[in-house]
Amino acid sequence: MSARSPSLGRRAAQGAFLVFCWAATGVALMALAAILWSLFRQGIAGLNLDVFTKSTPAPGSQGGLLNAILGSLMMCAVAMAGATTVGVLAGTWLSEFAKQSLYGKVVRFVNDVLLSAPSILVGLFIYELLVRPAGGFSGFAGSAALALLAIPVIVRTTEDVLRLQPTALREASIALGAPVWRTILTVIWKSAQGGMLTGALLAFARISGETAPLLFTALNNQFLSLDLTKPTANLPVVIFQFALSAYDDWRRLAWAGAMLIAVAVLAVTIIARLATREPKRS
Repeated sequence: MSARSPSLGRRAAQGAFLVFCWAATGVALMALAAILWSLFRQGIAGLNLDVFTKSTPAPGSQGGLLNAILGSLMMCAVAMAGATTVGVLAGTWLSEFAKQSLYGKVVRFVNDVLLSAPSILVGLFIYELLVRPAGGFSGFAGSAALALLAIPVIVRTTEDVLRLQPTALREASIALGAPVWRTILTVIWKSAQGGMLTGALLAFARISGETAPLLFTALNNQFLSLDLTKPTANLPVVIFQFALSAYDDWRRLAWAGAMLIAVAVLAVTIIARLATREPKRS
């Protein structure tokens, strides 16, 4: 009887732990389902052709989100172009050259701090660095703020993915006479391209809905403008302003904009997964 007691106790503990895990998963899925249900139910109700063809309206007027959509696309594109370049190169240096050097450890520590830095602080920093000296808000300042938020994510994921690549790949390439830079460029990067793309997508997912830094940098623009040197409309700020308004038409547009951001992130993630999926070997 005494020999069976520990076994029964372990099974009971394991069963209780599994039940707790299932319950926690169920609560999380129910919360996610409730959020998505509200988002799509309200968002679809606010969708129409005007959303994609007209700029943000005055209260009580017909309008859409064209200027905000274009502004967000332009700023995110500029931010991701800069952040991906800097993040991939920095992550490569940390993985392949810095190793465990003192300078490398300092850079990793600073990058980890920036990973958890509040976005509003980044917005204030760019405001003091670019907006205030220039005497006005601009889309480029907004792109700079978003890039600062995206870079730490890309640096961390790039370094981690490159470290997972087998040392044999590096040794084989160098044994064939390839220099280190070509080994990294044509062998290591190619082998890790799926993980590096995932890091870029995580960064894009973070910056696509950021509102606080854009309030201090790009602000907003009620009219359609492709000039990033001036205040630029963007979906997060428009959603923030319209959702808090007392006008039903503005709130409908806010729900539609929130759904567009969610669908865009989901679509980019699915496309990237399909593009980087390895073919099945027979």
